[in-house]
Amino acid sequence: MKKLLLIVLAFTTVYTVNAQIETPQPSPKAKFEQKVGLTDVTIEYSRPSVRGREIFGGLESYGTTWRTGANENTIITFSDNVEVAGQALKAGSYALFTKLISATEWEFIFYSDTSNWGTPKQWDDSKVVATAKLAVEEIPFNVETLTIDINNITNNGATLELIWENSYVAVPFTVPTETAVLKAIDKVMNGPGEADYYAAAAYYLAEGKDMKKATEWIDKAVEMTKDNPRFYYLRRQALIHAANGDKAGAIKAAKESLKLSKAAGNDGYIKMNTASLKEWGAL
Repeated sequence: MKKLLLIVLAFTTVYTVNAQIETPQPSPKAKFEQKVGLTDVTIEYSRPSVRGREIFGGLESYGTTWRTGANENTIITFSDNVEVAGQALKAGSYALFTKLISATEWEFIFYSDTSNWGTPKQWDDSKVVATAKLAVEEIPFNVETLTIDINNITNNGATLELIWENSYVAVPFTVPTETAVLKAIDKVMNGPGEADYYAAAAYYLAEGKDMKKATEWIDKAVEMTKDNPRFYYLRRQALIHAANGDKAGAIKAAKESLKLSKAAGNDGYIKMNTASLKEWGAL
């Protein structure tokens, strides 16, 4: 019995040691990041190799849905809303599947559930958020390892490309660069926003710089938000007016900030405004 236990222990030790040895994976993981216009696109996938096999029409049969890689889902992430083959796709992460319709036509499928190992055991059509039918091009050379890439990059779009064995497919997508840039241009050309005035005033207060200029900025920020007043803007206004020697203006702003902070249930600002008003003899 003792001898048997020693043998079992020896095998267990060997297994544990072997399990701690890291070896290359047959389909190594890859992560690819590309900025298209102002949009960040990230692709994470495992990259199988041909290794002398027939892939499409062989290992991956026509008429089936392929995981577009190996192991876990191939995941593509867009930082902004985009359009894929003319279809709207919200910012976020999607599993990429490929329906191998035939040797000449495939379909990319963007699937909202990215937690599968391979294709989902229970396919849910409601999780299909976009599809793109693609013409398959035969290339005159062999690509040993699956490659997913982004090419033909412009300010407003690019192509998502897959190349493996002797097959190549690409789907165009567009990004909202023009909308974002025009919005930024309009904002700058129309002058600083209330948040810009607030941030500048807060910085001047914190650094003890020109309180006259800080007062001008904070008053503009408060004026620009008068239809939707913010207790923290008014709190900063009270402090800046006090630092500028305007006690009456400081008390007025602090009282308004106190009222709004009570309505918002913000205990921190209630305490700060109450303490300041007491200090300034207003309570």
